[in-house]
Amino acid sequence: MPALVRLLARLVAWLFVLAALAAVAYWAWDQPFMARTRAQWELSRMPPPVAVAMPVQGVAADQVADTFGAPRGRDRRHEGVDIFATRGTPVASSTRGIVTVVREGGLGGRQVWVTGPALQRHYYAHLDDWAEGLAVGDVVLPGDALGTVGDTGNARGTPPHLHYGIYGEAGAIDPLPLLRARGRRGRAAEAAAEQP
Repeated sequence: MPALVRLLARLVAWLFVLAALAAVAYWAWDQPFMARTRAQWELSRMPPPVAVAMPVQGVAADQVADTFGAPRGRDRRHEGVDIFATRGTPVASSTRGIVTVVREGGLGGRQVWVTGPALQRHYYAHLDDWAEGLAVGDVVLPGDALGTVGDTGNARGTPPHLHYGIYGEAGAIDPLPLLRARGRRGRAAEAAAEQP
């Protein structure tokens, strides 16, 4: 009988430890220091977006030329769209996401990468500058500042623009249909609001 009592005591002790760990994990999940982990988990469970917000302030989707897949040099294709605007025009996140890269270099010059819904990667390139305080690990919402339009990287000397690209598991995705879908939704909502 004493062996059974000791076994039951151990089992109760382990159950108590597991319950305490579960309580701590439950508490921690909602704490600010878990925001990035929580956002990563939520984004991984979301479907790919069917529409994204225009990342360049004051530009409508129907003003953006369809250049996705156009030849760039002899050995590559355009993996996004170029959104032209005055140098210094604000650039904002087109989706909810996590900032994964803030750097300068390569073809994109000053660039920001944001991992968004379905873990698709959103690429903002040729920035003149980054938003003040922007850092890797920041959780952003649509409309949150990322930087300003410029001509850095291989765009040096061209009219200022944002190169915006989206990458999924299978590679580059044309962002223009998603930008236009968002524009149609916005116009439909405005029209509905104007009805008496």
